[in-house]
Amino acid sequence: MPQLVKTARAIELELKHGESREVLIAVDGADVVGYANIYLPPADAEAPRVRVTIQVPPEYRKRGIGSALTTAITKRCAELGAGRLLVVVGDDSQTFATKRGFTIGRRMSHSAADLTAAREPVAPPQGLRVATYDELDPRQLYDAEVQVRDDDPSGLSGGPAYEEWVRTSWSNPDNRYDLSVAVLDGDRVLSFVTTTADPDRKMIWSNLTGTIPAARGRGLAKVVKSVALARSRDAGFTVASTGNDAANEPMLAVNRWLGYQETGGAWTAEKAL
Repeated sequence: MPQLVKTARAIELELKHGESREVLIAVDGADVVGYANIYLPPADAEAPRVRVTIQVPPEYRKRGIGSALTTAITKRCAELGAGRLLVVVGDDSQTFATKRGFTIGRRMSHSAADLTAAREPVAPPQGLRVATYDELDPRQLYDAEVQVRDDDPSGLSGGPAYEEWVRTSWSNPDNRYDLSVAVLDGDRVLSFVTTTADPDRKMIWSNLTGTIPAARGRGLAKVVKSVALARSRDAGFTVASTGNDAANEPMLAVNRWLGYQETGGAWTAEKAL
């Protein structure tokens, strides 16, 4: 998944301090040859849809590793009372998923932009102000993020409770607070983009861009992303990457205006237990 910014130090933090996931790995001697996790549902949820991840690098495929991980994770989710499983599959994995009872659903697009051609920042509407994350209290962002992720039709933007979110998301070492941007009305965050960065590859990833439902239709996503991309350009980064629900036309339109071009995609897939 080269379009992502996910360094070893960020993965280490997630594994050490995350409490809302269970992780499985497949090993061949000292080598990790496959990985899977379960995003744990709330304890009181009734037959919830549970998001899972199953990943096997191409060089280790056709050895039954993915099948073994799928069997193990399905069994564990059934023990947790899951009613359905939700997973993201690439174009090359659709057949694998459908053969194991998953139904392909929503398309997710990946796109990238050349930051050397980044547009100049768009000013916020009158009465609103732009701030970077190093000017925010984490609670301000969390309150806005919850509204956005709960409104995501793909089901992929869920997250943990506040305390774990601070440990694993806000404190993610790949985060660049100076390149992550919010629009505020007073102290209330209306729109935001969280930027992770890999200086070695000179690449950024827009981890989540969102506007709370009550503030949509005012062009705020264009404001936060244009500011974030311009700041990233000025900091020496050359490539911006992101992913979107392919049916989210308002966000896709903003990205096209910013110079993003589609580079690939993936699909959600679900299975009833």
